[in-house]
Amino acid sequence: MNYNSTRDRKISVTSAKAIAQGLSEEGGLFVPESIPKLSREDILGLCDKSYPERAFEIFRRYLTDFTDDEIRYCVNGAYSDKNFDSESISEISHLYSGTYILELWHGPTCAFKDMALQILPYLLSCSAKKVIDGKDIAILVATSGDTGKAALEGFKDVPGTSITVFYPEDGVSDMQKRQMTTQEGGNVNVCAVKGNFDDCQNGVKAIFTDPELKAELDKLGITFSSANSINWGRLSPQIVYYISAYASLVKSGDIEYGEKVNIVVPTGNFGNILAAYYAKEMGLPVNKLICASNANNVLTDFINTGVYDRNRHFYTTISPSMDILISSNLERLLYHLTDGDDKQISEWFGKLAKDGKYEVTDAVKAKIKDLFYAGCCDDEATKGAIKQAFDEYSYLMDTHTGVAYKVYNDYRAATGDETKTIIASTANPYKFGKAVYEAVGGDTAGIDEFTIIDKLEQRTGTSMPAPLAATKTKTVRFTGSVDKSGMSKVVLDFLKSR
Repeated sequence: MNYNSTRDRKISVTSAKAIAQGLSEEGGLFVPESIPKLSREDILGLCDKSYPERAFEIFRRYLTDFTDDEIRYCVNGAYSDKNFDSESISEISHLYSGTYILELWHGPTCAFKDMALQILPYLLSCSAKKVIDGKDIAILVATSGDTGKAALEGFKDVPGTSITVFYPEDGVSDMQKRQMTTQEGGNVNVCAVKGNFDDCQNGVKAIFTDPELKAELDKLGITFSSANSINWGRLSPQIVYYISAYASLVKSGDIEYGEKVNIVVPTGNFGNILAAYYAKEMGLPVNKLICASNANNVLTDFINTGVYDRNRHFYTTISPSMDILISSNLERLLYHLTDGDDKQISEWFGKLAKDGKYEVTDAVKAKIKDLFYAGCCDDEATKGAIKQAFDEYSYLMDTHTGVAYKVYNDYRAATGDETKTIIASTANPYKFGKAVYEAVGGDTAGIDEFTIIDKLEQRTGTSMPAPLAATKTKTVRFTGSVDKSGMSKVVLDFLKSR
């Protein structure tokens, strides 16, 4: 299994090279040259396996230049009870008959990014031994909130690596900011950017493709890689949890093998729902992929019209991890839907860079409509969904899961589709305590963050997870803030200082 660039399919690299490099040199994303298939027997065989065993079976189909022992080392190191508070790694809660919440936030940073970022350091270390000739790896991350902390936690003090995380100064929750700025580790660096997530993401991509900066790093014996979902090593672990969830539901008797499910995903950068698309293409019985957006509804409009237009107002919302107007992973989907037409992909994304807008062909529009349903909601509707789920089912969800739940309810009302449904829950509600407390009827005026959390615990009978509670007494280490033009200097100064 080799990997091609979405913008030059003649480029063909091993999985180790794709993971170590992160982004193709001309700016394309690496995609598998073909999507491996799972048979009925393969999926049924997963039902009695543990999460690491399931992950092993999926990875060995994608990472064919890794030995079985290397893959087992990676999955067993990442998915253990020392990293996750659940033996199942992810949990499935039954909201009501036929509707399941896939809780992906039982890892050390209480967000779904842990599912990939606990294993990425292992994958990257193995990859580096194969392809990098002893160079150190500098990880660059743009985050809209959760990726940053999960990456910092995954890579802290990993030998031969350093990590720099950029986040939008006013675009993350108080808890997300506190998690990042109190991060421990001698190889970590965190900096705010005066702008939004797209500014952070574009800045990181520019650093990756800067030949002068690359030459400076060569002198230092360092190479760049990414922990964002532009890196195949970040995206591929997300495929696992959808297949694992289906196997768990078959094992529990909630569904029969072959019975189709809907999958609802709150998404901004399109990585999480793209992983569900890959699972479907591998053979997972999926009826509809439901893409849920907040007020930054560029994906909703694109799926419904085929026109991607980032020239619109940017909203800072209570679901900040979805406050994105440039959804990088959409490029991978379109590459597959055009049967690998790299020239078409380059044209569309060239227009996006130049004009902020492109429109796909009628043929691609039809394929998208067949695969996806898209909806969106604003903050008020998100809070209403959180309140409804808590009042009716005593289930407390975060602001991103609230978006997914609201959009799913809209989908059912619009279509009458009663297919059993898995809703991806991407973060623990206490990461967004202020908004969640307001959603369930609390008044936050004049109250500090940790007092709000105390009141949320009292009102709901739930508890703040220990990793978040621990931030209360940690020292803030990182207070820097730069314009997007200063990001490369932050990176170089940090690397030269080490």
